[in-house]
Amino acid sequence: MGSSLTDAPPAGCPAHANTAHAGAEPLHGERFRQDPARLYRELRQEHGPVAPILLDGDIPAWFVLGYREVHHVTANDQLFARDSRRWHAWDGIPADWSLLPFVGYQPSVMFTEGPEHRRRSGAISDALAAVDQFELRAQCERMADRLVDEFAGVGEAELMADYAHRLPLLVVARLFGLDETETPALVSDLAASLDGGEGAVDAHLRVRATMERLLARKRERPGPDVPSRLLAHDAGLVEEELVQDMLVVMAAAQQPTANWIGNTLRLMLTDDRFALTLSGGRRSVGQALNEVLWEDTPTQNFIGRWAVRPTTLGGQKIKAGDLLVLGLAAANTDPQVRPDSYSGAAGNNAHMSFSHGEHRCPYPAPELAEVIARAAVEVLLDRLPDVNLSVPTRELRWRDSLWMRGLERLPVEFTPGYVEQ
Repeated sequence: MGSSLTDAPPAGCPAHANTAHAGAEPLHGERFRQDPARLYRELRQEHGPVAPILLDGDIPAWFVLGYREVHHVTANDQLFARDSRRWHAWDGIPADWSLLPFVGYQPSVMFTEGPEHRRRSGAISDALAAVDQFELRAQCERMADRLVDEFAGVGEAELMADYAHRLPLLVVARLFGLDETETPALVSDLAASLDGGEGAVDAHLRVRATMERLLARKRERPGPDVPSRLLAHDAGLVEEELVQDMLVVMAAAQQPTANWIGNTLRLMLTDDRFALTLSGGRRSVGQALNEVLWEDTPTQNFIGRWAVRPTTLGGQKIKAGDLLVLGLAAANTDPQVRPDSYSGAAGNNAHMSFSHGEHRCPYPAPELAEVIARAAVEVLLDRLPDVNLSVPTRELRWRDSLWMRGLERLPVEFTPGYVEQ
């Protein structure tokens, strides 16, 4: 590991941070769900780039919302580490806490550090790098066409459930060698586990069980897929490492990509800058995908780091064992970095949407996600050139999730069209 757990203070309760968190803002609830950008601005105005917050259950944490501060934290693993066993608040955390799947220590690549993390993440990168991106694009287009065929003749659809959530998992299921009959339950369970609400823990366990069954099959019958490559990798991953890391890759590939698709379609259907060319060329699709990463990034927050020793960050005194939540969406809109909002950010990929440092989304995962998202948006607009929202924009609702920024529903209408046979 990059640092020793012996530096962590004795376990305590959430009250450890109560003095510093007096009057802290809850990072959950209706206010957060419907207008997080406004909440981020108010937190920044009141506290600066690091703010005291309360997670679900009034659990205190530090919210890192400054771009430079997020960059600093993610670039300094020796000071802000990933192993959650450092947290001083464990004695006060209930066994059924909704965020436990993302905070409770597991032997996955997410919680490793130093050489161990590089060993594990290197295996994942190698397994993903073997994916042919041209073939992936062709597969995405075929699957997108098949999904559109299901509703093209009807004249209406709910694009989140019918399209955006289904396509990435169909593609990832193919990359994993999963049977398509297993994907509907996976979509539901992944969404439930990432939303962090009631039933999140049980949903997480069901996804894990699916990965265990898949791994057992691939040991017997390896194929040209990600699990088989991980099994054969010279990193020598053991059973528990393989199960955990496959679960991480599956979850990271499906939900963020699905919401990237949904948020991009929402932007193009509600913003005149994009609606003007909706039935025209594809030049605006790449711009919309990039703007979403800056303005409505799918992974808006991430329970990210635990302080190894006392330090100061953004004017706040951070104690050893304190929990820091990375505000990726807030960092992307930091006025110290982007004083004119999205102006001038077109073509700029310096956003924090895939995080930063050794624990950022591993190469080439962001590239693969973009292939899937771009194909999804382009195929839909090609097939349904007059697609429009079937409800007023103000009626669109965001899911109640600390981590994901995505719509509950995206209902649309269009002229019933040709269904490919």
